[in-house]
Amino acid sequence: MNRRASRWGWILAITAITGGGLVLSFLLSIATNNRQFYERHYTWLFWVNVVIAGVLILAIVVAGAQLLVRVMHGRFGSRLLLRLAAIFALVGVVPGALVYTVSYQFVSRSIESWFDVEVEGALEAGLNLGRGTLDALVNDLAARTRLAAERSAESPDRLQPLGLERLREQLAAQEVVLLGASGQPLSSAGSGTLAPERPSILMLRQAKSTRVVGQLEGLDDDIAARPGASSAQPRIRVVAYVPSTSFAIGPDDRYLMVTQLLPAGLAANALAVQNAYREYQQRSLAREGLRKMYIGTLTLTLILAVFGAVLLAGTFGNQLARPLLLLADGVRQVTRGDLSPKKVFASRDELGGLTRSFADMTQQLSDARTMVERSVSDLEAARSNLQTILDNMSAGVIVFDRLGHIEQVNPAATRILKLPLGAYIGRPLGDVPALAAFAQTLTQRFESPVEGGERDQWQESFNLQTAPEHDSLTLLVRGARLPNGAPLLVFDDITDLVSAQRAEAWSEVARRLAHEIKNPLTPIQLSAERLQHKLESKLEGSDQQMLARSVHTIVNQVQAMKRLVNEFRDYARLPAATFAPLDVNALVAEVLALYGHAFEGGRLVTDLAEELPLVLGDATQLRQVIHNLVQNALDAISDRPDGQVRLRTEGARNLDDTWRTVRLIVADNGPGFAERVLKRAFEPYVTTKSKGTGLGLAVVKKIADEHAARVRLSNLHHGVTEQGEPHVAGAQVSLSFSKLVPREGTSAGTAATAAGVH
Repeated sequence: MNRRASRWGWILAITAITGGGLVLSFLLSIATNNRQFYERHYTWLFWVNVVIAGVLILAIVVAGAQLLVRVMHGRFGSRLLLRLAAIFALVGVVPGALVYTVSYQFVSRSIESWFDVEVEGALEAGLNLGRGTLDALVNDLAARTRLAAERSAESPDRLQPLGLERLREQLAAQEVVLLGASGQPLSSAGSGTLAPERPSILMLRQAKSTRVVGQLEGLDDDIAARPGASSAQPRIRVVAYVPSTSFAIGPDDRYLMVTQLLPAGLAANALAVQNAYREYQQRSLAREGLRKMYIGTLTLTLILAVFGAVLLAGTFGNQLARPLLLLADGVRQVTRGDLSPKKVFASRDELGGLTRSFADMTQQLSDARTMVERSVSDLEAARSNLQTILDNMSAGVIVFDRLGHIEQVNPAATRILKLPLGAYIGRPLGDVPALAAFAQTLTQRFESPVEGGERDQWQESFNLQTAPEHDSLTLLVRGARLPNGAPLLVFDDITDLVSAQRAEAWSEVARRLAHEIKNPLTPIQLSAERLQHKLESKLEGSDQQMLARSVHTIVNQVQAMKRLVNEFRDYARLPAATFAPLDVNALVAEVLALYGHAFEGGRLVTDLAEELPLVLGDATQLRQVIHNLVQNALDAISDRPDGQVRLRTEGARNLDDTWRTVRLIVADNGPGFAERVLKRAFEPYVTTKSKGTGLGLAVVKKIADEHAARVRLSNLHHGVTEQGEPHVAGAQVSLSFSKLVPREGTSAGTAATAAGVH
């Protein structure tokens, strides 16, 4: 609220309060002294109150709406003003409501106390008693008049003037009149009036119908109170039907009308009770209107109090909120990061001191932030250097927090394990698929005591297979604890190193075996043959046959030993590869020409991709690789009537449509690889065949390493077993070449066709 709005609010409030006070005084004065005037002008007085109340409510609503609009538009400080206005309004409304409630109860009960319920009951009982007495007099006179009318019908003389006079005396009546069929007086006896008052036609019809009718006159209305009304004493009038005993033609109805005055005392008492009851009822009506007027005035006073409270809320709240708004604006700027010098409220009170203290604190925060930014910059630089070192390390690094959850992983760790470790930040290593057992082993290793050395460090190698389709890994793992007690893991993939060392060891063993065993084999064979030649002619029968069998066995085993020695020699002395661009499909066609029978029998099928690039390799060694793979696959399905070997080639491209790899795949539907073979398939002398040395896959692996190619073994699955495990449906060996040469000229399909592959 601005000052202009506050000024107009004060003017409106003073005007309304003054007008309301005048109206209240006027109503209080006339309500007690002039009831008729109050009743006549009650309606417009009520609407004056309604209009004044409406104007005040409208002013409050407009002021509240303006404040709410400021709040909805997000005007700064509007919520504080709204809260202060609500507090001041509550301070004004709650006492006003309390006073209003007490005054309402007081006015209602005070006005009600002006009228005694017992008095009202006594007046009503007296009125009923008087009415009962008068009704009894009317009924008594009606009964006697009817009896007199019936007797007069039997004796016509009774209806003569003299008879009517005697009847008047008997009935103690003021007047007795004999009426004709239309109510015209025929004869009368009584007070001597010349023209008796004729009854109404309705009264005559009732008298004829019920034989008698009576009524009380002069007590229904306050006749004396009517302007210009003549004073008449209350009386009882009874009209009785006189039965006709003649047979005259035409209407001959006659009526006997008797008028009897009420006793003066009884009439006065009845009028007094009736007037008192009417006056009491009128005052009771005025009581309800007076109560409404008082309550309306109290309501108007409450509205004035609320309006004044809201006005004060706007005025004093604005004054109180100015330093608070200045302080809040500074806090909002600090929240946004603005630590520039802040304004100070020019006053010597506590609020002014608060703004000055806030300005000093803001300056201190600005200085502190400058120092923190400098420290953070240095820390970020050091962290960036550390992150660069971790990202470029060939070793995998995993940093854990003190609870054992993954905190940081470098790219080498993801590359070595071939698992998305970055997706498991903040979770235990055991949550990573295929690493649960590895994580449990690491936990036990970290918890076990360290032998020798003061620092909590250890080193150990682990064999790990992260997925069935991945090769087994040999990791050299080094563990340590950071100064805060969190574990740190550093590991290297030494699979190729171990494999190379193992291959070198086997090569040395094969070389020595070939050297030590090959030399004695020829003399053994020659000696056996010489013995057979010398002794065969000297022996007969069973001895001669035993000699032949023994020599034959020695010669066969010597030949087998020679083949084994030659294989070991070939493995140990594998010549260096001579690289040249080769067509993989053409090599496949050359080798498959040796398996024409299997190819024609449908046990060997091919699926060769066209337009494959050339690979850099040694033709002789790669032919040996293809031959070994095909021969192993055919051996695996040898005892299966429906066995089949599928040999196919395919290529993979990069995003820029350049060739990435060329892959040679040999798959069969045989029994697959045993679990123990999958883990050590490329080691010499590891085989599932009853015959063989187990050097085939070892030679394949050695040639693949020479060509920088990758060999992968896996089992093919189809469905599940009764135990819920995957059902093995064959084996697959893939050889991927990454050293490629773009093809020019003849396509792969053409070369394969020319080589005789159909």
